[in-house]
Amino acid sequence: MGVGGLIAFAGDAGLRDAVEGWRGWLDDERRASAHTLDGYSRDLAGFLAFLREHLGEEPGLAALGSLSPADFRAFMARRSGEGVSRSSLARCMSSLRSFFRWLDRGGKVHNPALTAVRSPRPPRSVPKPLAPDEALETLATAAELQDEPWLAARDTALFTLLYGCGLRLGEALSLNRRDMPRGEAMTITGKGRKQRVVPLLPVVVEAVAAYVALCPHKGATDSPLFLGARGKRLDPGVVQRQMRSLRALLGLPETATPHALRHSFATHLLAGGGDLRTIQELLGHASLSTTQRYTEVDSARLMTIYGDAHPRARK
Repeated sequence: MGVGGLIAFAGDAGLRDAVEGWRGWLDDERRASAHTLDGYSRDLAGFLAFLREHLGEEPGLAALGSLSPADFRAFMARRSGEGVSRSSLARCMSSLRSFFRWLDRGGKVHNPALTAVRSPRPPRSVPKPLAPDEALETLATAAELQDEPWLAARDTALFTLLYGCGLRLGEALSLNRRDMPRGEAMTITGKGRKQRVVPLLPVVVEAVAAYVALCPHKGATDSPLFLGARGKRLDPGVVQRQMRSLRALLGLPETATPHALRHSFATHLLAGGGDLRTIQELLGHASLSTTQRYTEVDSARLMTIYGDAHPRARK
């Protein structure tokens, strides 16, 4: 959501200016990714829309300063009743805390009510990778869903990049022509605009080069690398749709998403003897605890192998 879409929910000029200032701070100083900025903006827009109905008037900065913990809990109850997951609720509260902290630091609104509201604890998720043969079959079959040769090459290149380098989908789709994989490594700009270097397998370089050679849209170095059928930057929804088609074609589970290829990259590296610190660097995780979730996946896989292979474990 752009600034214009969000400030449509702002009730007075002061609040509109505050919303724009907060978004600018997230973008410039916090270096929030476009995905994070969009999510936080949607969360705040939803909260301001709720306040319009809840308070019976257009919300302004003065109204934000007088909110009580009960008001925030009423918002959470409304969202929960609409079927919003605990993970999304937790992120929504994080968005509101960010906005209110920014208001407080700038001397615009001081309201400690939100500190008395506990955010729902999101469920601990375990990465859901594909098996090695499923990942390879996905890459080998991706081209079969497209009639146009260049689109077939594009899908193969994109999925190969996700699995071969462990990229997030947003990271891959944000690449421009000048960022095209070449040589033995490439620099990726991830969350918080933090950069990391990932090694390149020859198969990744070759797949992307084959796609670029077939692509009919020859752009400048600052033009998008992965393009949609009309020559614009490829939309993530198109990639998700292609993956759903591959799931149906190959009989893969519902957890087989583009992001599962990133999970597969990490899990298969760990199973092959990679150490957690190295995998953390390759994935761009800020915390090692995030990477450690993959040890649970690998342990579960080992126990399954043990149960299938050990004579004493078989019934």
